[in-house]
Amino acid sequence: MGEEPNDARPEPADRIPDGHAPDQNQNQNRDRSPAAPDPRVAPAPEAPPWAPVPPADRAAPETSGSPGTSGAPGASAAPPPPAQPPATPTLAFGPPPQASGHAPGQPPGDPSGAVPVGAGAATAPGYGFPQPGSATAPGYGPPPGYGPPGYGPPPGYGDRPPAQPPGPANPVQAAAIGLLNLSGLGLGYVLLRHWIGAALCWLATAALLVVALPADVDGVPVGVLVGYGVLLLAAAADGFRRGLRATLRTGTAVRRLALPLALVLLAVPAGGSLAYGAAREEAREEALLARLTVADERVKSGQGLLFDRAEPLYRLALATYQELGTKHAGSRAGKLVPARLDAYYAQLSAPYAQKDYCKAVAPLKHLRGLPGTVDKDLLGTRPAKTDEPLAESLYACGTAALGVRTAEPPAEKSLNELLDTFPQSPQATRVEPAVREAIRKRSASGGGAVPCATVVELRAIGSSVDALPDATFAQASRETAAAVEKGDFACGTSQFGSKDFDDAATTMAQFAKDYPNSPKAAHARSIAIAAEIADEEPEAGKSLPPAKAPGGARMVMVVSNDGPGSVELLYTGPTTGKVTLNACATCTKYPSSLFLDPKKIKACTGPASKYPKATLLLPAGTYHFLQKRAGTGTSTVGDTKISKTKIEPNYSYTNCLYVTSGF
Repeated sequence: MGEEPNDARPEPADRIPDGHAPDQNQNQNRDRSPAAPDPRVAPAPEAPPWAPVPPADRAAPETSGSPGTSGAPGASAAPPPPAQPPATPTLAFGPPPQASGHAPGQPPGDPSGAVPVGAGAATAPGYGFPQPGSATAPGYGPPPGYGPPGYGPPPGYGDRPPAQPPGPANPVQAAAIGLLNLSGLGLGYVLLRHWIGAALCWLATAALLVVALPADVDGVPVGVLVGYGVLLLAAAADGFRRGLRATLRTGTAVRRLALPLALVLLAVPAGGSLAYGAAREEAREEALLARLTVADERVKSGQGLLFDRAEPLYRLALATYQELGTKHAGSRAGKLVPARLDAYYAQLSAPYAQKDYCKAVAPLKHLRGLPGTVDKDLLGTRPAKTDEPLAESLYACGTAALGVRTAEPPAEKSLNELLDTFPQSPQATRVEPAVREAIRKRSASGGGAVPCATVVELRAIGSSVDALPDATFAQASRETAAAVEKGDFACGTSQFGSKDFDDAATTMAQFAKDYPNSPKAAHARSIAIAAEIADEEPEAGKSLPPAKAPGGARMVMVVSNDGPGSVELLYTGPTTGKVTLNACATCTKYPSSLFLDPKKIKACTGPASKYPKATLLLPAGTYHFLQKRAGTGTSTVGDTKISKTKIEPNYSYTNCLYVTSGF
């Protein structure tokens, strides 16, 4: 058997003369066909033409079936390959090749032992071929393997350490870490040693506590809760993702306890929510009790005030009571509202209990009308209990105001309200008899000690009766009118007897004018005349003029006017009356002085036809005369003169009325 030289290289098939390679070479060529390049591995640099080849003495011995060897008997020998150029001496560096089933530099599976040029990828490391994947950039420094063993950069120089390969998926561990993050304490990140995530969880939880504490009625804003919930869910999802294939640097016991601990720690947010809810509920209860206290103080501040001034306070308190009793009925404050309403009704009904009926009307009306503004179920039967007190108060207030001109409210207002609101009540049926009784009492007294005050009351009653329903109070109206007429006459006579002659004259003159058909009209006129004379001459008012003139003989008195302007002559005595004489056109004032005797004045001495005259028929007795002359150019309105004359039987009398000047 012969050996091939070191530089023998197998030729490709296209260089064989007949174009066909031996069967063995064909197989070898197929075995040495390069595989598809791996994109993850950088391609090995192509060997330069000057790359050395292994020496001949290191060529692999021929194997059975290779070119140039003897095979089995009868096997045909392959023709020798064509001659090759002489080989360049090889330089070997590095450690010797390891013993293996192949010759050094021989690719696995290549039995021929031939090493193609540039087949450095198949050579052992450290030999004179460039190695792929060198840490040095191409073209810089010696080729890998150059120099003695260990020469070159240390392992890993210039490269990042290889990442730790992920472990197998562990859903239980991932769930435990996610649940630990869901507690809001960031413990899942702590197990993963992910401190940034843990810090974010801690900051979010601390911020929530700052916003939420101390608990108040409004609670935490919804946006804050939503944001915090989203953050917890995101932390749980991120913890699950990170923990699915993570290798925890903790002991086995800790890893086993992670999931139970996570489940237990879920009670932290749940318990915190419950505790915060309880604190917030207590804060709400305290706030509602505070509102109830404010409403109570408003009700209390209304004591002693007129209802009109206190009503706004009462309305505010009622609004609070209603809200607490309906919207917060289950709260501690809401449960106290019924008792507060009882106290409210008791306070506003206090005037009725104290028999201050007129003052009780307004608050009782307010209480009775509350179902229109306050929840009926909350009020219950309380408003209905005010009907009887209100009806009684209206009746008592109205009847007490009968005859009081300055009453507030007036009698007719209270009584009409009673008749309209409670027409079937016992109090309504008592109104008409009460009015008539009030009239009767004032009429029966005849005026009493103060008849003028009585007639004022009767007139006030008459005004009230006129404002009440006619069908019910027609008889009372007639009785009132009769009582007023009687009262007016009694008032005039009382004034005359009290020497209040001016008022008596006015009262009696008005009586005669108001009641011309009254049987007392003539007497009233006489009293008015006598009162006017008595106002100038008190002696004339010693007694009332008689209601009827005395009988018997009457004496004639002719009265003449011998002065400028008309004159009214009033007289009173056994009979009372007045006459008016027209002005005398040619008459003037008579001069007078302190030294002139009035008896020497010769008045009415001219022709009788010159002077206006009036004839009086007077019973015997003493008479007082009042001369009232009308104003003219020579006299003043209101010029008066008092005189006194005694009329005796069987005589005729003349009376000349004249005017004297001051000088």
